[in-house]
Amino acid sequence: MEHATFGAGCFWCVEAVFQNLKGVEKVVSGYAGGRIKNPTYREVCSGMTGHAEVIDITFDPAIISYEELLEIFFKTHDPTTLNRQGADTGTQYRSVIYYNTEEQHQLAEQWKKTLNDKQAFPNPIVTEITAAPEFYVAEDYHQNYFNMHGHEPYCQFVAKPKVDKVKALFGEKLRSVAA
Repeated sequence: MEHATFGAGCFWCVEAVFQNLKGVEKVVSGYAGGRIKNPTYREVCSGMTGHAEVIDITFDPAIISYEELLEIFFKTHDPTTLNRQGADTGTQYRSVIYYNTEEQHQLAEQWKKTLNDKQAFPNPIVTEITAAPEFYVAEDYHQNYFNMHGHEPYCQFVAKPKVDKVKALFGEKLRSVAA
C-alpha cells in the first residue's frame, strides 16, 4: 500500500471524491503544512496555523496508480485559485499535493507542467507541490462526512457535484455499491 496526500478545498468534498475508488483502501481527513502540532478544526479555520485541510489516501498501486489519483485530483477541483475553492476561502483551502516519495514528486510536477503547457485551465495552476509534512488526523466528526451527512445543504451544493463528476468521468474506477 502507498499513500497520497492532497488538499483541494474542504476535506469533506475531497474525501467524498476519492473514497469510493477501486484500489483505495482508506481516506482520512486531516491537516498538514502548518506551524503547530495537533491543530484543532477551529484553529485551522482561523487561518493562523498555516495548515491545509487535506486527505490522506491509502491505496493499492496495483489497482489504481498515483497518476490516476493525480488525474482525478486535477479534474475535480479548481487548481488555479489561490487559497480558494468556490465560496470556501482561506489558506486552509489551498490546492496542494504533499508527495511521499520522489516518484510522486516527479509525477506531480510533470502533471502540473503538462496541464499548464496545454492550457487545460483558463489560468495557470497554482497547486503547491511539497514534501509531505506531518499529517494530523481531523476530529472524528469530519471522517466519512459526506456519506453520513450527504443530505445537508453544504454537501448537496458543494460536495455532491464533485461526487457526480467523478461518477461521470471515472465511473469505471468506482467500486460497485451493493444494492
